[in-house]
Order: sequence, then C-alpha cells, then structure tokens
Amino acid sequence: MSDSSTHLDVLIVGAGLSGIDAAYHVSKAFPSKTYAVLEMRDALGGTWDLFRYPGIRSDSDMYTLGFGWKPWKGKKAIADGADIRAYLQEAARENGIDQHIRYHHKVLHADFSTEDARWTVTVERTDTGERLELTASFLWSTSGYYRYDEGFTPAFAGVEDFRGQVIHPQHWPEDLDYQGKRIVVIGSGATAVTLIPSLADSGAGHVTMLQRTPTYIVSQPLTDPISYRLLQTLPDKIAGKLVRGRYLAMTIGFYEFCRARPREARALIRKMSERQLPKDVSYDEHFTPPYQPWDQRLCVVPRGDLFKALRQHTVDIVTDHIDRFTPQGIRLKSGKELEADIIITATGLNLQMFGGATLAVDGHDIKPAETMAYKGLMLSGIPNFAFIVGYTNASWTLKADLVCEYVVKLLERMDRTGARTVVPRRDPSVAEEPFLDFEAGYVLRSIDSLPKQGAVFPWRLKMNYFKDLLVFRKPVEDEALEFSA
Repeated sequence: MSDSSTHLDVLIVGAGLSGIDAAYHVSKAFPSKTYAVLEMRDALGGTWDLFRYPGIRSDSDMYTLGFGWKPWKGKKAIADGADIRAYLQEAARENGIDQHIRYHHKVLHADFSTEDARWTVTVERTDTGERLELTASFLWSTSGYYRYDEGFTPAFAGVEDFRGQVIHPQHWPEDLDYQGKRIVVIGSGATAVTLIPSLADSGAGHVTMLQRTPTYIVSQPLTDPISYRLLQTLPDKIAGKLVRGRYLAMTIGFYEFCRARPREARALIRKMSERQLPKDVSYDEHFTPPYQPWDQRLCVVPRGDLFKALRQHTVDIVTDHIDRFTPQGIRLKSGKELEADIIITATGLNLQMFGGATLAVDGHDIKPAETMAYKGLMLSGIPNFAFIVGYTNASWTLKADLVCEYVVKLLERMDRTGARTVVPRRDPSVAEEPFLDFEAGYVLRSIDSLPKQGAVFPWRLKMNYFKDLLVFRKPVEDEALEFSA
C-alpha cells in the first residue's frame, strides 16, 4: 500500500499498544484489506514512548500487558519503559505493521456519510502544518483516553515564587541534573511511587513524597522464574496461555476478593505493608486511604522498592495539604515547610477521548457525552466506528485483545452479508451510568465529557476479563446492532 493512499478499508488512529494490537488483527484476518495507522508523534509506542521519567515501568505484569499473540519472554514480570518500547517495536516490525504507520498525522475531525458509507477524515501534519483528507470505510480510535500534550497540574498558590524547577513527569527534561538535589514529589499514584525510588537510587540528595491522600501500595516480585522457564522451554502458544492464565487468575481473583470483602482486604494489605516499613513511618498516617481497595487502582512496587527507600531514609513521606509554594519550597497547611531544589508534580493526567478529534455523522457534530457505549467498544448512533479503552483493574491489553477480536467478527459479518454499515442503536429506556465506574481523580475531573454506559447489557459491562470473554466470544448478532447495505 502506498503511503499516499487516500482511501483505506480500515483507518486506525494511534500507534501505541492498542493501535499495534488492532493493526495485527486486521492484517491477519483480512490480508486483502487496506489499512493505515495514523500517529501524531514521530515514533510508535504511545505511552511507552512518551513517558521518559526515571524508573518508568509497567504497573501491570507483562504476561498480561503483553499481547495474547506475542507472549512476553523477558525476565522481568514488571518491565521498564525501554523494554516495553522495544517489545512493541519488535511486534510491529515482525508483522509488517511498521510499514503501515504514518507518523506526524494528527486526526482533527472525522465525518461519516451515510449515503457513501464512509468516513472523511481531516488530518494535520504535525511536522509541516499541512492539512489533508483521507477516507475510510471503518474508523478505529486506539489513542487511549488521556492528553499527550499536557498533564494535569493543580493551580498552586505562589508557584511563581519558587526559585527552583517545577516539572511534570509527562514532560521530563532529558538534560535534568538532579544529582545531590533536594526533591519533593507531589502525588501518591503510580507515577509517584515509580519515580521516587528511582530518583533516590540514582543520585538525588533526598526525596520527599508529599501526598494529600494515601494510596494502597502492594509489593510484587520483579521477576517470576517459573513463568520465565515455561516460556523458554514450551512452545510459545502453550506457554503463553499457561502463564497468562496464571496471572489472570491471581490478578482478577485478588480484585474480586477486594471488592467482595474489603475489610479483610484492607487488613491483608496492611499486614504486607507494615512488615516492610521502618518503625518511624506510621502506616495509619501515610498508607491508610479513606476509600476501599480498588475504588481506585492499587499501586504496585516491584520488590517493595519504595518501602526499601523509606527504610534507608533516602526517602521520606509527608501526608498534608499544600498551603502555597515559597521561594525555598512548599509551605504546608500544618505550618511545616519542605525545602526543595526541584518540585515534581506527579498530580495526574488530563483525559480526552479519541485523541482530541471531533466526530460527526452527516455533518452533524457528535458530543461523546450524549452517546452510550455499546459493549465498551462502539458508540450509539455512530456507524462503522470502534474504540479501545482498557481495564482500570487489570492490564489494558486484556480488554484491547477482546475488542480486536470482536471488531474482526463485525467486519467479517459485514463482508459475508454485504452490509456496508453497522451502528449501535440506543434504547431510550436504558438508564445512564458513568462510563468509568472508578473514583480516580483524573476520571472524576472529566466524567461529564465522557460517553455514558447503560444500566443493563449490552450497554454495560463488568470490569472482569473472564465475564467479558464470554460476551465478546459470542456471535455479533444483537438487537442493538443495526446492519445495513
């Protein structure tokens, strides 16, 4: 396929983990279909190419974060960003996907014509500013749900008074010199607990973790010799299924235990954490969230590296509220002042759907918040369109793999019956619920701009891979889906 082709059978937007997964399934199921992957940046990898802060790593095990069609064979169950990026590059190269990626292509707008049964997509070249149009029979958004150009930073009083550097991890300076420096990291989520031990181990003078609200933090082994040996000795297909099944059972089993028996789960997490904390760090003050386990995502620390740093006193933890920034650092509501040379705002992400692109049908703009998600992969009233949003309680790729298989079945059904369009039709009697039933701050800040999900199937799915597996593996025939020639 020429890079200048302007009509595609399938147009995939985003060359991260989801985009590579989608491209693999399309290319294997439909060798004769044309497809392209549009990527607004200059490299594939998505999250794993964008984030370059020290210690960047997966917060899920790689045996389920890796693709179902390409088992992860690395020694580390929790892998660093560079290894994940190399894995994605290898997956794309081995399957010829890299030849279908068009870099510096940012989708601005897509309009579906019912008469022509095709999308017209307006694209901006991020390297030249040029605008161009492509058409596609099926549009597939695989760009995730957060903004790549900016992270979330609250408005801190006095930030302009601070004499040091203020950095958001999403925009980490390559030349940042933090050797011997006093660093305060604001935040208690996955980014903070990843970044802090790495800074302490790589030369920072002292690191303070400043949090407003504690997070549940659990330790996990960095490597898994049993899984690694299975993957090295058994055929890929067999070993991949065995290892993936093992981690699925552990991960989802623990999630369901936490939701069903939160008191016991809190006690278990406490017991595991207290064994690793030094005596001068209070669990009750710094590690007891005001919510139940898995109301927000649990943070994983490989080999308990954060707890180790606290024991070595290269890191300390402060739970308080920020009053304002000062020339020397941060003054807290308690009156205490934290001196710093560098302040890192690991304060979260900004969400946006479809990479910021707008959608329309027959010239009428579509507001995502006015649509309802069908099986978490299509939107009511929008024909020939799918998207991928992974699990919040398990590896993103588990959901991506299921969506990819389902979209392939949709396209096969359309080819077999001669249908040119497929669209979910919303039942007005189905009550609305939030798209993501998740209490993380970055979700709650954006919930009003996201699509809705319904109160009943197929407009509502449970956050459980095994239950979704039964749903997505069934035939695509459904009263809610309208196929048309």
